[in-house]
Amino acid sequence: MVALLLLVAQSHLSAQTADSALLTLDRIFNSRDFSSEFFGPARWLENGSGYTALERSAEVQRGRDIVRYDPQSGRRDILVSAQKLVLADSDTAMAITDYHWSNDGQRLLIFTNTQRVWRQNTRGDYRVLYLATGELQKLGGEAKPSTLMFAKFSPNGGRVAYVRENNIYVENLVDQKILQLTHDGSRTIINGTFDWVYEEEFGLRDGFRWSPDGNRIAYWQLDAAGVRDFLMINNTDSLYSFTIPVQYPKAGTTNSACRVGVVGVNGGETRWMEVAGDSRNNYIARMEWAASSDEIILQHLNRLQNTLQIMLGEATTGRVRAVFTDKDEAWVEVVDDLQWFDNGKQFTWVSEADGWRHVYLISRDGKSVRLITPGAFDVENIVCIDEKGGWLYYTASPENPTQRYLYRMRMDGKGKAERLTPAALSGTNAYNVSPDARWAFHTHSTINTPPVTKLVRLPQHEAVRELMSNKVLHARISGIKQQPAEFFRVNIGNGVELDGWMIKPPHFDPSQRYPVLFHVYGEPAGQTVLDRWGGRNRLWHLMLAQQGYIVMSVDNRGTPAPRGREWRKCVYGQIGILASQDQAAACRVIRRWPFVDSTRIAIWGWSGGGSMTLNMLFRHPEIYHTGMSVAPVADQRYYDTIYQERYMGLPKDNALGYKNGSPITFAENLKGNLLLVHGTGDDNVHYQNAEALINTLVKANKPFTMMSYPNRSHGINEGRNTSLHLYELLTRYLREKTPPGPASGRASATKEPSS
Repeated sequence: MVALLLLVAQSHLSAQTADSALLTLDRIFNSRDFSSEFFGPARWLENGSGYTALERSAEVQRGRDIVRYDPQSGRRDILVSAQKLVLADSDTAMAITDYHWSNDGQRLLIFTNTQRVWRQNTRGDYRVLYLATGELQKLGGEAKPSTLMFAKFSPNGGRVAYVRENNIYVENLVDQKILQLTHDGSRTIINGTFDWVYEEEFGLRDGFRWSPDGNRIAYWQLDAAGVRDFLMINNTDSLYSFTIPVQYPKAGTTNSACRVGVVGVNGGETRWMEVAGDSRNNYIARMEWAASSDEIILQHLNRLQNTLQIMLGEATTGRVRAVFTDKDEAWVEVVDDLQWFDNGKQFTWVSEADGWRHVYLISRDGKSVRLITPGAFDVENIVCIDEKGGWLYYTASPENPTQRYLYRMRMDGKGKAERLTPAALSGTNAYNVSPDARWAFHTHSTINTPPVTKLVRLPQHEAVRELMSNKVLHARISGIKQQPAEFFRVNIGNGVELDGWMIKPPHFDPSQRYPVLFHVYGEPAGQTVLDRWGGRNRLWHLMLAQQGYIVMSVDNRGTPAPRGREWRKCVYGQIGILASQDQAAACRVIRRWPFVDSTRIAIWGWSGGGSMTLNMLFRHPEIYHTGMSVAPVADQRYYDTIYQERYMGLPKDNALGYKNGSPITFAENLKGNLLLVHGTGDDNVHYQNAEALINTLVKANKPFTMMSYPNRSHGINEGRNTSLHLYELLTRYLREKTPPGPASGRASATKEPSS
């Protein structure tokens, strides 16, 4: 009997082990089996005394403590216990979405009860916690819940400014008096925040800045009158359908007018910056105080986005002068790495002027421009400036565009760059460096291993302690039946080599031929071929490999890889054209590989990747047999001004490019299997794209499969089980149209078409 029980137990254990080695959609999308740990949000303290982080409370259910750590000793002190964050009318602590310290470290600004505005939860409630007394002070007076945005302490911590319903307010923390600084906010007059397209394409949400002396506030104002509404329709949330208007400027149409002004914190008239030119056909893409309380610095971009002027504006007079201009025959990237140093006498600038993305030092008057990161490589981003030590810290990867490492270079440009990331940490390395450049939160991952975060000492890159181990996730990933992803390069001719990765089935047999699923994006907004952990998509691709697919991805020219300006910008004016040629050329090479079944080539992508999927099926039907296109731009004229015009110019100037770059133009060539998926509530890539494509396919009498998700946005993730349902659909369609598993022998391959 004992032996029998032991046998049953061993059998059960073996079954569990076997189950854990196999991936399922339910495990990936409907369980926490592969959930990652979370570190933070963490804040370095300006005075160099350490950092603070949110950690789960041992005493309050679902509460989190704010703790302070000393980097050197690791000493942990609870600065704010979750018990102090329990509101009088509740038995649980506030859910903290974000927090910020006053400059003196005595007050804490807490963001809670948040709501989504387009992409992120930027609207909510704010409370100030006084460390000395434990008092919690709610901001906004009698304002409706969840209507405050971007609250920020004044430099001395005595006031808080915020946006509410498109107006800017300042609240005195002593007497709680609220002063309204702008009064014209409306649906079309937007103060201190942004319209849809500025947020989506320039990443701008928080639209005001305190002056360093705390006496003024500089802010953006957008006038969206004249921007046409795109009407989304909701058919399911009420008895009768209703429309949702979104002011959305499609390529070639009217933009919001944009200007920047300065107002005193005690009220009064706004002094507007006297920027020349049509404010609807130019952009103010960045604005900050210029290391003083007397001037602000603007990044002024023309509508074609090929000329970017750095301007200094006087806070009291509004007079503006241009101090530097960056130009490109294609487009100029907005710079997020502008940092002041040398008491405001110089600032950093990132430009591709010499063919590579490099850091320059520019004098305040613009007369001195000095390159400090020379060489045939791209700087990815500035991580930190150690002004005292004279070092610039940045990330780059000169030898491998799929990876990222930390380097430092002397600010005077002398000597050679020094790589700080150890050679053993190949893959992707991200850093959050302390203000004194002595410490960093370092996160490392690879395509095969989930992220680990450690505290490291700089410049030695000495690991001091682990902050996020992800041990459970690592163990589960290592227990999965798999072959590690492999990186490769494919030569498509004319000296062009494309980077790619592939995942083979666990029991891969090189003597057999396997179906291939390509994951594609291919637009200037992102890379897919990166040596970093990919989350749920990575797991789904692993699951498909377990079922008998080879999963691949290839980055064409035009993707933002650190391979030089020409690599990135050769696609100007021909988005969708050159990129699809590159993808097809790569596939023609790959389908000749002895283990690839050229009769079973599938492709899938989302957004720009959905567009690329359509392009491949329509332009190269002899190569691709199945495509799954999620939320694609079918016609480039339907997308927004800032993104589409940046890469294609204006429709009136490049009508043929817009036509030939749009997959809808070639829909009549469809021969293979097409699954089209779109959310009807997509405010980004409108459902209009799907309907226009459907009409074209029907006109051409082309069979296809369509799935719409009611009221889902671009991410198609709202509502219970939506993600699970979507990936079940994709998996089922792929298996039906391009069956998994090897085809024995080499005879199954078709001869390469002469085209």
